[in-house]
Amino acid sequence: MPALTTAQTIRDGRAFDEVSDAVDEVNVQKLKVWDDASEFDAEKDKARFRQYEAACDRVKNFYKEQHEKQTVAFNIQARVNFKSCRRARMGIWQAMEMLDTLVDESDPDTNLSQIEHLLQTAEAIRRDGKPEWMQVTGLVHDLGKLLFLFDSEGQWDVVGIYSTEYGIYRPHCGLDNVMLSWGHDEYLYHVLKGQCSLPEEGLAMIRYHSFYPWHREGAYSHLTNEKDKRALAAVRAFNPYDLYSKSDDPVNVESLRPYYEGLIAKFFPSVLDW
Repeated sequence: MPALTTAQTIRDGRAFDEVSDAVDEVNVQKLKVWDDASEFDAEKDKARFRQYEAACDRVKNFYKEQHEKQTVAFNIQARVNFKSCRRARMGIWQAMEMLDTLVDESDPDTNLSQIEHLLQTAEAIRRDGKPEWMQVTGLVHDLGKLLFLFDSEGQWDVVGIYSTEYGIYRPHCGLDNVMLSWGHDEYLYHVLKGQCSLPEEGLAMIRYHSFYPWHREGAYSHLTNEKDKRALAAVRAFNPYDLYSKSDDPVNVESLRPYYEGLIAKFFPSVLDW
């Protein structure tokens, strides 16, 4: 076998180093996990988000109506209604398109349609190299707002908030045993939990992403248990993508559609019961 020249050795060494560096970069990306701190929002001015005091009358009137009408009796009946009928049968992308006419009256941060918010959230998660299940969680997390187009009495019973004291509950009984206000996130959680392959962390991100008193203010710890602590970590990891990805710059829906339809097919059936 002929001996390698010095020049060949150098070239082969450089080629090996390039391959090795590429493999290392792939491994770094693979090591990124769902609870790594978000990076996309490093230069965002976070103080300009969730400014309810400066919100328009549309947002303020929404919260006033919600506080007046989200009663225990309403919540019990809403759960009965959910179990007693099927509102639609359709796939995830069709649901996104159906929701595209809605502007969330509770949101002081943006006037974009819901499909743009969903894609902005998913794209921010994707840019940070988070796993596919988290990207698709971002894509679907607000689809529960379809309630507004089904049988809601108004947006006040779609975008839920939460309020309770010990009342009928035992200390640290766990949020699974607490009647959370009926809204889009609670509704979507119940729709998806038996119809998808998302991990528990993804379902927690969907169910509790609007639960700001818990995941941002630290309230309700007297009702939570060990399972809820794990859910809290998931929701806090997800929240920056839901909140700080909002921008009035539109996204190109059709260019992103093939990628996300591929993800949808990995975690959801082609048709779901809503």
